[in-house]
Amino acid sequence: MSNKNLKEYWQKNIRIVLILLSIWFLVSYVFGIFFVDALNSISIGGAKLGFWFAQQGSIYIFVIIIYFYVKYMNKLDKEYDVHE
Repeated sequence: MSNKNLKEYWQKNIRIVLILLSIWFLVSYVFGIFFVDALNSISIGGAKLGFWFAQQGSIYIFVIIIYFYVKYMNKLDKEYDVHE
């Protein structure tokens, strides 16, 4: 792989990691800790939304993030011919 392609590959990789980490931070810390009182005024399935984000929602989002990252990186690896 040429240096230009390698640089593009890592730029795309780092960009998606930063985006996904931002989503994780938003869901885990902002929704689950900082805005928990505001979100608790909304109820989902009998549980307060702030509680749901703190206890279960952040875990679900994290699993979705992992799945998305794997799918995206497999596609990116094939695009730059670095797949296994």
